[in-house]
Amino acid sequence: MDKPRKLVIASNNEGKLREINALLASLSIEVMPQGALNVSEVDEPYGTFIENALAKARHASRCTGLPALADDSGICVHALNGAPGVNSARYAGEPRSDQRNNQKLIDALNNQTDRRAYYYCVIVLLRHADDPQPIIVDGSWDGSIIDHPRGEGGFGYDPHFFLPEFDKTSAELTAEQKNRISHRGQALLKLVQILRTEKF
Repeated sequence: MDKPRKLVIASNNEGKLREINALLASLSIEVMPQGALNVSEVDEPYGTFIENALAKARHASRCTGLPALADDSGICVHALNGAPGVNSARYAGEPRSDQRNNQKLIDALNNQTDRRAYYYCVIVLLRHADDPQPIIVDGSWDGSIIDHPRGEGGFGYDPHFFLPEFDKTSAELTAEQKNRISHRGQALLKLVQILRTEKF
């Protein structure tokens, strides 16, 4: 039997780590968060999700000598020209706070009738730090922003991200439902399909 392949996840976000672990569980891959390997967080100075994901994966791979997976994701609101976008986690500044981020978003949408939004995720897998052809997958998830939070699940903007087809917010879905249809779930399923046949 093959030894499990090792993969470092360039994130310390517990919610993301849970979702990634759940969706990679079917593969013979030993997943380790970067914090367990004493990898520091790296700056995310870029204006696009893909550049930030590449920077995070490259840093984690270079520090550990292992293949690395990084996700960069956020919520993009049509009426705000795509904001918070790549700044979703730090929208209200430091220290990071889901509650303050959500409040800033609701304030920014005051008097706006267009509440359409989408979550977007890009995932990069580097076989090594200088990999010239990383595996790149993405996913997006459409919804709208509601003023009053609903639900106890999820994280980030989930309590305000309303899904008309379910008449629920993302925070009201079960973890299994969310993993099946979310932006990150879509991207990870694409990655799983690739990794079933491709070694890293």
